Amino acid sequence: MRWSLRVGAALLAGGCASIQKERGHAEVAALVEERLGRKTRWNQGTPEDAEVARHLDTLLKEDLTSDRAVEVALLNNPALQATYEDLGVSQADMVQAGLLSNPTLGGSIGFPIAGRGVSEHEVSLVQDFVDLFTLPLRKRVAREQFMADTLRVAHEALATAAEVRKAFSQVQSLQQFVELRRMALQVAEAATDLSARLRTAGNLTELDLASEQAAAEGARLELAEGELALVEAREHLNRLMGLWGQRTQWTLSEKLPPLPDQEASLEHLESLAIRQRLDIDAARKQTMLLWNALELARSTRFFGRVDVGVHEHRDADGPRLFGPTLSLELPIFDQRQALIARLEAQHRQGERRLMALSVNARSEVRAARARLLSLRLIADRYRRVVLPLREKVVAQSQLQYNAMQIGLFQLLSARREQVEAYQGYIESVRDYWMARADLEQLVGGRLRAGSESPTPSPTQPAQPGTHTGHGQDTPHGTERPHEHPRD
Repeated sequence: MRWSLRVGAALLAGGCASIQKERGHAEVAALVEERLGRKTRWNQGTPEDAEVARHLDTLLKEDLTSDRAVEVALLNNPALQATYEDLGVSQADMVQAGLLSNPTLGGSIGFPIAGRGVSEHEVSLVQDFVDLFTLPLRKRVAREQFMADTLRVAHEALATAAEVRKAFSQVQSLQQFVELRRMALQVAEAATDLSARLRTAGNLTELDLASEQAAAEGARLELAEGELALVEAREHLNRLMGLWGQRTQWTLSEKLPPLPDQEASLEHLESLAIRQRLDIDAARKQTMLLWNALELARSTRFFGRVDVGVHEHRDADGPRLFGPTLSLELPIFDQRQALIARLEAQHRQGERRLMALSVNARSEVRAARARLLSLRLIADRYRRVVLPLREKVVAQSQLQYNAMQIGLFQLLSARREQVEAYQGYIESVRDYWMARADLEQLVGGRLRAGSESPTPSPTQPAQPGTHTGHGQDTPHGTERPHEHPRD
């Protein structure tokens, strides 16, 4: 009786599995918000999604910031929304793994020929009995696969956020480049007008006039190229945010943020990446589920199909019979040796892929860290040394021009070189923030920023600042590449 109750409970549990659409998406949203401080949402066409659409319009009405751009992409990027659907596919596979195979109902009836005798019939109901014992392990494997897929989806969301931050920094830099090139064009046009007047007065050669005119045309072409590059960068950001129509008319008034006075602690970044990178965690779980699948195959290699059921039969001239049936598949030829060999190879393959991913992650973190520090030194050198010197050159040139010690061309040349120096500074700051976004993606989370210093501008000389050092990585002990020491 107890055995019958247990079998009935198992059958009931196996038949009650259902699809929960939100399952997995809450975990993805929590992982993304924990690492980025921004929410993500799966768009299913519900009334709540209409509220999200109104929230997007609110975000885009104000000046766009890097954080707002990331939030828009997390809520609206079509490719990311398509990736969210992978959770539905994975959950369906998990539910399917938790279902028992359907029982088989069979029957037959025989009629007498030439009107002699009476009819007979038989009915049978059969269920695969091995399913009851393998169900828990099959559900465990499918659950681990679903968890791995959840981590992969969250990793894609973080990768999209990093791409948005880099694209946003590119738009910011190009917007400032266009402003600088307009300034350079104004300087070049002023030099051309002066040259034309001097040439008319006979105080300038034809060669000097042609040189100034060529410089002005070059500045005009550079401005046109910068404007085109800005349009292309905006459209790239629009694609990442999933925007079209009127929503592409967003504005951006914020300039590139200056470098923080103090860099975030960059010690133990390798171990941090191994500990919190979602793709590495997904690879770990993938390796684990392959091992569990291998154990399942090994544990049932000597058990073929076991069909247990009931059978009812009535002979034409005999009594009505009713009783249990048992059908055994004899594993003589197929003992799952091919399946086991396949799973063993896949498990070893999963371990090697995890190893490769971990080794590459450590190397990429070290390279990104070195790039970030180098770009910080370059941008800091521009801010503390190059820009103040160029400001000083322009100021001194203005004084000498007022005292008639130099001509206007020397003053305009100093101004042109100042504009080029600011362009170099903007490029270095842009590259720094893009490198920082790469490093954050590689370690699987945001880096804390220090306090910010004022941004130098062409009309206000930059003040020298104090350079701060950065932590160095320490030896990692004897842990394997995909492991991390416990802090």
